[in-house]
Amino acid sequence: MSLKPLEQLPKTPLTIKRALLSVSDKTDILPLAKSLHAANVSLLSTGGTYKTLQNAGIPVHEVANLTGFPECLDGRVKTLHPMIHGGILARTSYEPDNTELKELQIEPIELVVVNLYPFSSVVSKNDVTIEEATEYIDIGGPTMVRAAAKNFAHVTILSSPTQYATFLSEFNSGYAISYQTRLRLAKQAFNHTYEYEQSISNYFDAILHAETNESIKGHATNSNEARKTEQTYLNVSEPLHNSLRYGENPHQEASIYGEPDKFIDCFHGKELSYNNYLDIDSALRLYQDFHDTDPTCAIFKHTIPCGVASGSTLEEAYLKAFSTDKVSPFGGIVLCNTLLDLDTATAIDSIFTEIIIAPEYSDDALSLLTQKKNRRLIRVLTKQGISSQKQLRSIFGGTLVQDQDNKAIDEASFKVVTKRQPSQKEMQDMLFAWKIVRHVKSNAIVFAKDEQTLGIGSGQTSRVDSSEIAVSKAAKEQLSLVGSAIASDAFFPFSDGVEAAARAGATSVIQPGGSVRDQEVIDKANELGLAMVFTFTRHFRH
Repeated sequence: MSLKPLEQLPKTPLTIKRALLSVSDKTDILPLAKSLHAANVSLLSTGGTYKTLQNAGIPVHEVANLTGFPECLDGRVKTLHPMIHGGILARTSYEPDNTELKELQIEPIELVVVNLYPFSSVVSKNDVTIEEATEYIDIGGPTMVRAAAKNFAHVTILSSPTQYATFLSEFNSGYAISYQTRLRLAKQAFNHTYEYEQSISNYFDAILHAETNESIKGHATNSNEARKTEQTYLNVSEPLHNSLRYGENPHQEASIYGEPDKFIDCFHGKELSYNNYLDIDSALRLYQDFHDTDPTCAIFKHTIPCGVASGSTLEEAYLKAFSTDKVSPFGGIVLCNTLLDLDTATAIDSIFTEIIIAPEYSDDALSLLTQKKNRRLIRVLTKQGISSQKQLRSIFGGTLVQDQDNKAIDEASFKVVTKRQPSQKEMQDMLFAWKIVRHVKSNAIVFAKDEQTLGIGSGQTSRVDSSEIAVSKAAKEQLSLVGSAIASDAFFPFSDGVEAAARAGATSVIQPGGSVRDQEVIDKANELGLAMVFTFTRHFRH
């Protein structure tokens, strides 16, 4: 096959004289059709869409009358005809195509409005047979969408009702559609057909796997085993959001995909970097645990909290968080869980802070903070958090996928395992530390008291080492650990971790439990007069 591309694509606005409308989802199709008819656009349509327009009194030509061939095979074949696809694929800025159109008596189609059969929603129902499912595999629809998107230089493609309003706003201002709009709509159309084909492929994967592994599935002993028989392929489709200057280091290229603007608005400062996004992600996950509590501030450095505190005011919370570690916050990021006021902004502004995140800012705070043009200011756009997302990590030869560690804290499931019951104050301190520890890299240790972190140890190969680092940081900042609570992200494998906590001044311990030496650890806690709580939930973070 010989393909002869145009020397240059026409980038002028496209006047629409003829449109083909064939939609499964008929949302807002009548207002669109009425506007097109009012602009003297000739309308073509098929099947149910044709009847919908005709019943509404909108003049429309049936495709079968144009092609001279009736719909057949229960509607499986309607638009697969040269009179249709010739009109969609014709390069009307290319004279040989125009000459051929005249010879074949084919008229160009400048607008295609097509969306596809609802395959995903149909197969999501439990009682759908494979025979029923395959009838919802669209053939003519994707063909028209892809043809129109391919020929975006000469055709506009609308593949979703959500595009109609923006399209009409531009169309009604001059009855023409710009090149940039056509290009953007073509990209969205290819995304639409790609996702559609993926859903069909995933369905057939599941069917094939279910049929070939029926005996395995029938003997599945738990939901995890059953799930393994169904999920055989990972398909991820995310739109490119932005190309980044570089990755973690300048020699690494990087991009971000998806829709981060649904969660944050970086309204001041330089563009966010790869490392910025990682830090913000860590901050938003902690925000989920504190968005509806007393005023709280958290300071992060390299995705790890170096100080977290709550207070009667946001300024008090920030100063308490900062006092945990006065060195690490330089060049770090600050998260606030409530409106950032001038007093807090002034305290934060006293050192170099790269990013500030808050749900709201007072006008006075903004006046101060925006004076530094390179500092990023971010507004949190949702209190729903990011809990529903899966976590993906690429490894050699594949990808690891898991649910996010966002299990709600259920105090009712905790168990006091020592002879001494914790006081109400100790329990409050343990709960605060437990909220923090799952956001710290393993092995993770957090000392806390009075809604303030006093020492944080993270990322060590030994839990005792992490504890010693946390104690050392507290001593460096002259923070007393006497009467504090200590939280550990995983069980203490030996009693030495509990001994170290007691020597530092801790009086209560919260940990998952689950070690073969749990009783040894409990006995040591009893010997030292500590109160210990088991949560039965581990929070490794690698």
